[in-house]
Amino acid sequence: MTVAAVVVTFNRLEKLKTVIASIEAQTHPVEKLLIIDNASTDGTGEYLAGLSSSAPVEVVSMEKNSGGAGGFAEGMIRGYASGADHVWIMDDDCYPQPEALANLVRGFDEAVAELGGEVPFACSVVEFTDGSICEMNNPVPTWDWGRLLVKGQRNVMVTACSFVSVLIPRWAIAKHGVPYRDYFIWFDDREYTLRLTRACPGVQVLDSTVIHDMGDNRGVNFAMVDAKSLWKFSYGVRNEASYQLHHRGPLYFLEFGARLFVSLHRGRVPLKLRAALLRKWIEGIGFNPKVEYPGDARR
Repeated sequence: MTVAAVVVTFNRLEKLKTVIASIEAQTHPVEKLLIIDNASTDGTGEYLAGLSSSAPVEVVSMEKNSGGAGGFAEGMIRGYASGADHVWIMDDDCYPQPEALANLVRGFDEAVAELGGEVPFACSVVEFTDGSICEMNNPVPTWDWGRLLVKGQRNVMVTACSFVSVLIPRWAIAKHGVPYRDYFIWFDDREYTLRLTRACPGVQVLDSTVIHDMGDNRGVNFAMVDAKSLWKFSYGVRNEASYQLHHRGPLYFLEFGARLFVSLHRGRVPLKLRAALLRKWIEGIGFNPKVEYPGDARR
């Protein structure tokens, strides 16, 4: 089984070096390492231009920062074009442990043997730097999440996960396309993995482990918005509002608006910021990007 790894980076050169070293150290080697540089300004481009690696590397220098969503869409299309059987995606602060990929491949194959050929992805367990579970990267389990465990597998079934070490088969990319570039950041991973699991759940492989070297180990909710983080939360509100309306229906859109209002109220978020996010919720009505597939002429 051939694997193309995709790493999306923006201004995290030192962490990126650790990611590259972690991928080079995998017991299951990758056939290609695609590094999507989102127009970094911290010397990343210069470093990558002279990079020597044990893995075959392709550096893609984006003309502008396309966000995580744009970077993953670009990387997945290029990984698909490489002919690899699977594309393995991660952020530039995700450090796979040496057996992470080998166990993902094994876990995926075991899940397919039990559930059939429509298993759309396998994801890793994401730990924080202190060895605890990473709060913001827990996948969403199915109601019968332990079905494979009782069969002796080290897999649990999930419906959605974050883009921190996910192995996606090429057939899933061909059938379901890639993440919405226009989401830029936030909810792109949730929407995409929910898109993939409409017919069959994905799996989390319990002995595939990565470390997420993020700032603080805490989850994120709309009660936490402040002036500094408003730009990121704005994408989150617009993107989820669009998803709820256009992919689930008006009642879900209204329910999301109610949840948003309650979260902002409980967090005592300043009225100016609440108004800004309300406008983004309304903006979701007219925001409905189209699915992009390998071979599309958009790029």
